[in-house]
Amino acid sequence: MKYPTITSVSLIDRYMLLVGFSNGERRKYDVSHLLDREMFSALKNPAFFKNVRVDAGGYALVWDGDTDISEYEIWAKGTPAD
Repeated sequence: MKYPTITSVSLIDRYMLLVGFSNGERRKYDVSHLLDREMFSALKNPAFFKNVRVDAGGYALVWDGDTDISEYEIWAKGTPAD
């Protein structure tokens, strides 16, 4: 199955993101369950967390070269926002 790509992202709360997809749907995604993993520990810093952006192809949310979350993860584990 091909998943829709990410078209937008905004912050809802401290660790909650609102993610827009190419099929018009939006999902809420809470990153707090990832924070104990070393790869995501930088997200605990509020200034770093705010710098989230959609990667050029829409296949992930990225913060830097080491920290990203795939469109599949957000689509599969996010909750519908509407």
